[in-house]
Amino acid sequence: MKTILLVDDERWVRKALIWTINQLNLPIQVVHECSNGLEALDWVKENEVDLILTDIRMPVMDGIQLVKELGHLNKIMDVVVISVHDEFQFVQQAIRSGVFDYLLKPIDEEELRACLEKWLKKNTSNKGKENDVTEENLPASSIEKVLEYISKTPINQVNLKDAANHVHMNPSYLSQLFKQQLNKKFVDYVTEIKIQEGKKLLANTTLRMSEIADRLGYADVAYFSNNFKKITGQSPSDYRKSTTANK
Repeated sequence: MKTILLVDDERWVRKALIWTINQLNLPIQVVHECSNGLEALDWVKENEVDLILTDIRMPVMDGIQLVKELGHLNKIMDVVVISVHDEFQFVQQAIRSGVFDYLLKPIDEEELRACLEKWLKKNTSNKGKENDVTEENLPASSIEKVLEYISKTPINQVNLKDAANHVHMNPSYLSQLFKQQLNKKFVDYVTEIKIQEGKKLLANTTLRMSEIADRLGYADVAYFSNNFKKITGQSPSDYRKSTTANK
């Protein structure tokens, strides 16, 4: 059963969509709903979901900004945006950002079915490609190439999807292989590199926390601080004070 996160600022729209999706009898389930992009982003950071169905116009954080922020998370998920007819310029922005598809309001049940069936077919195809690839026919240097890609790419631009494209592999399969070969998740490996780079910037520059977070690919300073403290045992500001004091 594939999972969906539904994001729309109007509660009645969310409820109507959930009802319609349930009526389609597809192997898909709405597991959570949010009223704006920021709420959705916070939820996605702590939870896994296969597809995000999001409105474009919302308060606090709109759908376009949500799509951009999701690109920094190194998580595997697709996005379908929902818009009205006069918002096509925003739809074009979303498409350039890599969304899977878009739907126009008012949402037609058959168009919704066609969109979700196309998405399911894509996922089934990707799964089939994973099953066709075995460790025996996988190039032995795949992980080495990924590590080389990570080392040569600015850390704020490193993500699982691009790494997978670099070695012509499905992202889900690369994630599994990475964990198997290095005994750690891709996202954890990248996070460790980010924190090491963060240490250098904190100790050797006067950059503000927001500037350091941005250089490391964190759109949210608080998220950077939490990850830093989780790995080092100190907040970034405390780490900077301790390194400065020792100089």
